[in-house]
Amino acid sequence: MKRAIVSGAAGFAGCNLTERLIEDGYTVYALVRAGSRHNERLSGYSADALKLIEADMGDYDFLPDKIHDNCDIFFHLAWTGGRDDFEAQRRNIDASLKALEAAVKIGCKRFVASGSQAEYGVKSGLITEDLMGNPFSAYGASKLSACYLTRFRASQLGIEWVWGRIFSLIGKYEPEGRLMPDIIRKLKNHETPHISAASQNWDYLDAKDAAEAIIALGEHGKSGEIYNIANGDYHPLKFFMEEVRAIYAPDIRIEYGEPPVPYVSLMPSVEKIHCDTGWKAKIGFAETVRENYWDVTV
Repeated sequence: MKRAIVSGAAGFAGCNLTERLIEDGYTVYALVRAGSRHNERLSGYSADALKLIEADMGDYDFLPDKIHDNCDIFFHLAWTGGRDDFEAQRRNIDASLKALEAAVKIGCKRFVASGSQAEYGVKSGLITEDLMGNPFSAYGASKLSACYLTRFRASQLGIEWVWGRIFSLIGKYEPEGRLMPDIIRKLKNHETPHISAASQNWDYLDAKDAAEAIIALGEHGKSGEIYNIANGDYHPLKFFMEEVRAIYAPDIRIEYGEPPVPYVSLMPSVEKIHCDTGWKAKIGFAETVRENYWDVTV
């Protein structure tokens, strides 16, 4: 029997990952925040498939007291705090190291953690994993710090380590307040959305595809390596916004303003993850948008 631990298991990316792991025959130890309303997403599974464990990130030291079975992979997706909340982001680094230490004590063979496109900062041209990070937010800096610190510590502890830098997720469980649900809500409400010039390249990835990518890294990614988790089908953001408009409210205009500052343009390479694991995104942008946002609150 395959066993996995998932931190942040009730979150946007984490819940998609948890559901996919169960579909693939894993028993999942799902780490969730006590009292979170998102925990309801994980109801209805059998005890053999899902074991819900309430654990705040600061308490990951005690996970070996709660998980007594040897597990194969620890997927670390939990992360909290505002993008420029320095103290919260520093706590995320500590929690990542605690999760790694716990993974070793529980007997995990691999530690797979989720990074972010924010680690790269502003880049021009194709974004490959060998580019030096230059984050401009505490969030990006903390992700990059956790990347290098956990990799170094993993080598000391003798556990395999893989880091996946996730680009822009959309789809099932996407929280309100992000660009996609906000634009769709306004269109459905017959409001005129106002956004930036939307001239920068963007890359959207369905969260279900991301879940499969993370599992592929857990099962086939090379230890010690960093991978982009992205669609690879990038276009100017305006291209995606106009496709959304055509689906939800073709009679409503979107007003485009000035270029954003900083000007982040995303052209991620997905060659490395494909070569090492065989993974490729399967779900197109229009399919994701059509299937996941009709119930966005007007």
